[in-house]
Amino acid sequence: MTHFINRRWLIIPATAVESINFDEILENSLDTLRYSVDGTKTFIKYNLVETTETEVETVNSETGEKLIVTVPAGIYGRPNIYQEGMKEYTHEEILELLSTDEWNTSDNPLSNLTK
Repeated sequence: MTHFINRRWLIIPATAVESINFDEILENSLDTLRYSVDGTKTFIKYNLVETTETEVETVNSETGEKLIVTVPAGIYGRPNIYQEGMKEYTHEEILELLSTDEWNTSDNPLSNLTK
């Protein structure tokens, strides 16, 4: 069974953490980030919404006129720190990655939760 079907994880350089907009992701502060063992990487998670083209009826707040607005098909929800070509991980993929030596020390797998 796949958990978190719409959730994605993104590995970013630790040097980029000051650029994170925490309103766009599921972590809530720098203190809740987990780092790689060497401290050079961290990851964020967020939910994606994939939509088909949809027409939505709305009302112009100034004129009261009813409008039909077309919302284009697409994938929405990526944080601004995301750049085209970055690898987004699924739940299964991130669990596999986080179980490696790059993210865990052999004597204490939780030692790198925060930096």
